Amino acid sequence: MMLLRRPVPSFLQLSAHPLRWQLLVMLSASDYRVRELVKMVGESQNLISYHLRLLRDGGLVTATRSSFDGRDSYYHLDLERCTELLAGAGNALHPALRLDPAPSPFHPTGRVEVLFVCGGNSARSVIAETLLLRHTDDRVDAASAGTSPKPDMHPDAARVLREEFGIDISGRRPRHLDSLADRRFDTVITLCDKAREACPEFGDDTRRIHWSIPDPAAGGSDEDTYPAFRATAAEIDTRIRYLLPILTTARERREQ
Repeated sequence: MMLLRRPVPSFLQLSAHPLRWQLLVMLSASDYRVRELVKMVGESQNLISYHLRLLRDGGLVTATRSSFDGRDSYYHLDLERCTELLAGAGNALHPALRLDPAPSPFHPTGRVEVLFVCGGNSARSVIAETLLLRHTDDRVDAASAGTSPKPDMHPDAARVLREEFGIDISGRRPRHLDSLADRRFDTVITLCDKAREACPEFGDDTRRIHWSIPDPAAGGSDEDTYPAFRATAAEIDTRIRYLLPILTTARERREQ
């Protein structure tokens, strides 16, 4: 009987290496720069960069240039792609191992408080706050603020939420991060590289997450920027869906 040889699925080839698995685990929680991963893992920068390049070539990890320091890049794990490849790996072994690609449902044991922070609080952080409330049916206390808030919301932020998600945020105004200094949050998420550097600590039991998302308003006029706003809103929506299980565990950890 001839043995049928099947190639090892790409996800397993990439993730089976111990160091690459460590990098995947770390990037599953937040975006990081190479020097931060070097410190966390305790390996040389050349070695970390080599394995990050393999993960990038395999489509699991992407990199964006830091808006705070253009010499740096933030690495981001594409959880949607990981879900697809992991499901394919199970199916390659046996059809009965076809995995459900949907993230875990949101079932918190108590009220969860989340803060989104960017520079102007006129686009990214407001979109994230609004979409988190949408995905959880307002079962979270979500807020957003800016380190240097703009006078008004960007019109394309309101437009993309209205046209793509059916949500009206008319009447919303940006607010300063200082106005929330006395509040306690389970999770604080920065969406701007500059805001990450300026965001203060909110306590030892607050989970800090960074999403390195370029400013969609940087492209010029409204007609130029609206496609960028649609792409940004879609990325934030995906990140929100994969955030929900993390919010549940953050709340459970704080209650222990």
